[in-house]
Amino acid sequence: QVQLVESGGGLVQPGDSLRVSCAVSGLPFSYLSVGWFRGAPGAKREAVSCISRSDGITYYPEYMKDRFTISRDNAKSTVYLQMNNLQPEDTATYYCAAVESSDYGCYSGGMEYWGRGTLVTVSS
Repeated sequence: QVQLVESGGGLVQPGDSLRVSCAVSGLPFSYLSVGWFRGAPGAKREAVSCISRSDGITYYPEYMKDRFTISRDNAKSTVYLQMNNLQPEDTATYYCAAVESSDYGCYSGGMEYWGRGTLVTVSS
């Protein structure tokens, strides 16, 4: 029904920037609200940012607002996460997730579809 494919992860040094992408297929892109979540090995996934399908309203945990920016390109059916000033504690697998709703919660349980993730490692 829906496929989400992340790309753009890799190994970076503290202070570097990185943009990861999520390509969406299987449903019209405009049907889906999309979020980025992350999880380290053995840890629960936490929300990084979400963007609504209808009005494009974004959500960020307060402590991430200054370094992470979510955006969507409707023509390309792609959602991006721009990450700046990355730190070792940001090391995680970053997952793209989606839900067919504009009235949703930006938490892992509020998402219906998940990608396989892309690994971001921040290390000196």
